[in-house]
Amino acid sequence: MGFFDAVGALGTGQLLLLVVALLIAFGFEVINGFHDTANAVATVIYTKSLKPTPAVVWSGLWNFIGVHAGGIGVAFSIVHLLPVDLLVNIKTGRGLAMVLSLLGAAIIWNFATWYRGLPASSSHSLIGSIMGVGMMNAWLEQGSIFQGINWHKASEVGMALLLSPVIGFGLAALLLIVSRTLIPAKELYEPPHGDRPPPWWIRALLIGTCTGVSFAHGSNDGQKGMGLIMLVLIGIVPAAFALNMGTSPDQITATAEAARRLEQELSEPHLAFMMNALRDRHVAEQRVERITRQDGVAAAAVLESEMIDNVLDPFPGNDVVLATLDPLPLCKDVCASLDGRTSFADLHADDRWRLRTQLVELGASVRTLLRQFGDTLAEDRRKVLKSLAGQLAKPVEYVPEWVVMGVALCLGLGTMFGWERIVVTVGEKIGKTHLTYAQGGAAELVAATTIAMADRLGMPVSTTHVLSSGVAGTMWANKSGIQPETVREIALAWILTLPVAMALSGGLYWLATFFTG
Repeated sequence: MGFFDAVGALGTGQLLLLVVALLIAFGFEVINGFHDTANAVATVIYTKSLKPTPAVVWSGLWNFIGVHAGGIGVAFSIVHLLPVDLLVNIKTGRGLAMVLSLLGAAIIWNFATWYRGLPASSSHSLIGSIMGVGMMNAWLEQGSIFQGINWHKASEVGMALLLSPVIGFGLAALLLIVSRTLIPAKELYEPPHGDRPPPWWIRALLIGTCTGVSFAHGSNDGQKGMGLIMLVLIGIVPAAFALNMGTSPDQITATAEAARRLEQELSEPHLAFMMNALRDRHVAEQRVERITRQDGVAAAAVLESEMIDNVLDPFPGNDVVLATLDPLPLCKDVCASLDGRTSFADLHADDRWRLRTQLVELGASVRTLLRQFGDTLAEDRRKVLKSLAGQLAKPVEYVPEWVVMGVALCLGLGTMFGWERIVVTVGEKIGKTHLTYAQGGAAELVAATTIAMADRLGMPVSTTHVLSSGVAGTMWANKSGIQPETVREIALAWILTLPVAMALSGGLYWLATFFTG
């Protein structure tokens, strides 16, 4: 069943839900465009390198190109923040309510901070929204907010968001100081003179750094929307999007072979012992949680003390994210489903969903195994397991070209309006003196480089925080002075974004449960 056949088979209510959900998801990308990309054009506008209209059009074009060049690593880094049970049950009413609630919360906070002219982070708001719905779902289902998030992935993402502005401030300041020593061109360290553009070589440098930031923003932020749009499509039209229907026969054969190889690897005594230990740990933690709910914390503490020597103690930290207690039968099922297949279209719609669930659960199990025991495995064994997990993920971790094109258009078009509020903040209100050419170039060069490195690592970072902290770093290095009121407001927005987005998305999801059951 193709996309149009699947959509045609939807009822009126489901079709309306699909349209509304896609409008919300693409709308998030539009808001992301005019909220975040203002940072990229602020320096070229305030250094008179480009007039506002050509600057935002140029930035929008390179955002568009960046989306196409960025890949999908960041997209599924964001998706994996969600609990595994959501990823395998996204087509339920609650799964869809989660996705729509987190998108709604991110849009509300992004729009509010844009209206205030504050360069807050779309990445922060989106991640906070994901955490909010995950924790609210865990509270509704299990009576505990701590089981609703993949905390290991959340810590990785949180560290990237925390370190990126520090890196932006420090490297931009250092780059400006080094430039003063190596490039003794006086005009580079002066503010613009009236409306006169800078010398051609400075202008070329600043347009180049603006291009780099715009491209990097598109490649990183565009992927966040892609992952969430895929969750919407998978949830509402599972027959067409549960698996990548464009997978070639050779790729299907390779996926079956990966499942067969993974079964062999996990059957090895060393890895089998590790998987059994993880299973026992998982069962023990479930028992502790159940006793906590039924008989209170004191009874659970007694149970935990009895098991700690042989189950809980060897694996510190409550971050086991096992999707299945025994992945070996899943490997067999995947092989049985794919053997002799040349197209996923040969599978019934229910069988496609079952296969998707099996592949997602296998991936989660391998990631948990590597995280818990990676240091004890030989390098070649780790590489083999990562490679097999990557191959098994290909049929379920994909983005159709029309989704990429839609995100690119929305992000690019969003860049071209609504930019002025945040541009004024970055250009005029962070430092006490006018931005010089060197300050603008240093801040943007560091921002572009930092975001590009995050892309390579598959980690989401905030263009807003990296660039605005870079501008602040150059103001400090230049001894230009910093406007404390503006910096205080930016810092307050940075601190509040996560908790406010979590509260908004959790509240919206709680309300949605009254309609989804």
